This record gives sequence, C-alpha cells and structure tokens, in this order.
Amino acid sequence: MALQDASELRDVLGLDQFEKQLIKAFLQGAVYCWVKNRRGEEFAARDLVGGENADWRGTPLQALYAKHIDHGKDHESAVEAAAKDLGWLLKSVLAEDKREFATGKSGLVNAYRWIEEGK
Repeated sequence: MALQDASELRDVLGLDQFEKQLIKAFLQGAVYCWVKNRRGEEFAARDLVGGENADWRGTPLQALYAKHIDHGKDHESAVEAAAKDLGWLLKSVLAEDKREFATGKSGLVNAYRWIEEGK
C-alpha cells in the first residue's frame, strides 16, 4: 500500500466516474509537482489546491463545488463540503500511488509526506 495509514478510505458520492477520474488525475499531477518542487516537505490538500489556487473554475475540481451548490448549499457551506470531498479523493489517490506516503496532521487536517526509497 502506498499510504502508510489508509485505515479509512471513503468514496465521494454524487459524481460520475468520469468526473471522479478527472479530479483524481488532477490531484495526482499536483502531488507529482509538490514532490518534485518541495522534496521532503509535508503537504495537505489545501497546499495543493487552496490559497492562490482556491478558484477551481476551469478545473475538474469545480464539479465538487457544483455538486454541493446543486444540492442547495450556500457558497460557504459548498466550499467547506467540497474541501472535505477533495480530502477524501486525495487520500485515495495517495493510497493508489506507486510511491509511499507517511500520514500525519497539520492542524485539523490530514497531511502527507513522500517517503523516498532508501531513506
């Protein structure tokens, strides 16, 4: 298993398989970029797609937000729920990755760090 603590993986409901595959591919690319450019540093989902990257329009991540808006949530609630969904999808991406990742906490959220072979 690629994730040291994959004790709980949850499926994100309300997306079709194609949307889910696009989101997971997008996250996989973000993880690859992080590992290459921030070697050895811990990351959380917010580091990959939050902050200056929090505007998800035009990306596959927009489907997460739209799903919650379509279910009647206001903007703030939809953003919060989409972020939780994103966290579950990131965890599953790392569990399926060929590399190994350590898990930890960064405040209240899950954080991950790539474990390089031989280190």
